[in-house]
Amino acid sequence: MADLRTFLLAEARALGFAEARVASTDPALDMSHYDAFLARGAEGEMDWLRTGRDARAQLRSLLPGAQSVLVLAFDFGGQAPDPGGLTGRVASYAWGRDYHNVVLKRLRKLQSRLNATFPGIGSYASLDSRPVFERAWAARAGLGFVGKNHCQVIPSRGATFFLATLAVDQEMSPDLPLGDHCGRCSRCVEACPTRAIVPGVGLDATRCISYLTIEADAPIPLPLRPLLGRWVFGCDDCMDSCPHEHAAAVDPALAPRDAWLDLPGILTLSDAQLVARFQGSPIRRAAGPRLRRNAALVLGNIGDPAAAPALENAASDPSAVVAEAARWSLGRLTDPGANR
Repeated sequence: MADLRTFLLAEARALGFAEARVASTDPALDMSHYDAFLARGAEGEMDWLRTGRDARAQLRSLLPGAQSVLVLAFDFGGQAPDPGGLTGRVASYAWGRDYHNVVLKRLRKLQSRLNATFPGIGSYASLDSRPVFERAWAARAGLGFVGKNHCQVIPSRGATFFLATLAVDQEMSPDLPLGDHCGRCSRCVEACPTRAIVPGVGLDATRCISYLTIEADAPIPLPLRPLLGRWVFGCDDCMDSCPHEHAAAVDPALAPRDAWLDLPGILTLSDAQLVARFQGSPIRRAAGPRLRRNAALVLGNIGDPAAAPALENAASDPSAVVAEAARWSLGRLTDPGANR
């Protein structure tokens, strides 16, 4: 029988994971950058980052006796030409089926095969909905490195992949960290429309387009609205600018289907209709007033008078946040330089 490490690496690749590496749980993670992020209040409305801090710091609170972590990468992305017109861009991680349903299913299969082949070994599987600091474990395992955009980056591959982890209560030979591969490059810093990446400080999530369009319920600050451009759900600018980024073959289960959204159509749908429309898609996370708010703002940024009827209807939306966004965009149609 193969040893545990060899078995897990082989099975992970057989299940479609693009990369797999191993980290030791000792010593404990250095949480100083995480704590500084929280101290600045840079998490905004993402309260779970604060409440789950201690669990992220100590993996053994989730799996007593955890000794090793298998860190896995699963590619996403593909090609999605710009259709033009009154459409808004979607971050590439959300183009296909909900990755939780795709990647977590593969991870559970890996865990089941582990249990069948090595009975008695304790394990804990996670995919970003659990309080696990996946990015830090990936850096320790040498799967990638933390780029200046604060994404995990694999050299010559980029950052367009999901991170998953499988902790086990057995020791495995760990891989070595890669160290910094950014050097003097600052393309991601320069590419960020809202300057959410602050050199020497860190990421300010409250300025990040992904945060603003997906997580935040409040009205998007006026100075940041024009900077959304056509992003209606998330943003890829910092990843697209990275010289390590290269297109990879994407699993058919994540084939693009919602890379661009019809914005006037979004504005006609109620909360319940949006939830139904994006059932089984990551976009469902923002389905409701947030998505209509985003659609209204992007139509204002596009500046096409053909959007006026949709925006006029949205100006009486049941959500005050959506209605205000529609009125702002109507003002932009008559005065493209307006930012009020």
